[in-house]
Amino acid sequence: MAAQEKSPRKDKIPYHYLHYKQDGPLATITLSRPEISNRVGPEMAAELREVCQAVQEDETIRLVVLTGAGNQFSVGREPIPKNADGSSTNQGHTDLQAASAIAAIQVPVIVAVNGDAMDHGLEMAIAGDIRVAVSHAKFGLTDLAAGVFPWDGATQRLPRLIGPGWARDMILTSRIIDAEQALAVGLVSRVVDSERLMEETLTLAESILAGGPIAARYAKEAVSQGMDLTLDQGLRLEADLNVLLQSTTDRAEGLGSFLERRPPNYTGT
Repeated sequence: MAAQEKSPRKDKIPYHYLHYKQDGPLATITLSRPEISNRVGPEMAAELREVCQAVQEDETIRLVVLTGAGNQFSVGREPIPKNADGSSTNQGHTDLQAASAIAAIQVPVIVAVNGDAMDHGLEMAIAGDIRVAVSHAKFGLTDLAAGVFPWDGATQRLPRLIGPGWARDMILTSRIIDAEQALAVGLVSRVVDSERLMEETLTLAESILAGGPIAARYAKEAVSQGMDLTLDQGLRLEADLNVLLQSTTDRAEGLGSFLERRPPNYTGT
């Protein structure tokens, strides 16, 4: 199926700060403010929350790729509005939040990190499930240098991803690491040359899409929710989801295709 470059909005008004493309079951969301290195402002954050909700409601989408336009993924956020006394407004923080909307997408999310992912940009990147990075990318959380600390999920998601020791190191020292260091600590899964980023991302996407869509959603749910459960609770969740999976048409199709030695034809039911 040919890629459809469109807005998933019901009113068909195009996004101004994002680029959205759907190619069959694959949706690609591109941060599109390359002139300011894809910094997140209230408008971009609002569009991100909206497109993530639209993706959630579209049952034809089985995988999402999030990336950035130009040679940077995102280097942070626009300045937060200030109160009269110079303090930051609570509304300003709310208007800029986007990472939770990305994390809430039920289907797998691959983040193609096409350049530096700093501060708010890194918070969005770690809200996805798998990260593929270009070799020249840099990663860091420099908020403490400005007298604040990350507030769009990094203090919670980063230690779950790379462990509390490395998370404290990056957050407390404003350490900036390169792609190879990010690979070593588990922040990214793959590092490739710039010209191979989308090729590697699409290869990874194809391998995920070859599996059962319901199984992929349940697997993501088991891993994500299991992080906040005890081992026994997590094992029960895994078992419960597996029981649900057994009742689906896709499960029967997977078994049938294996026995008949043919590619499966999953329908997501």
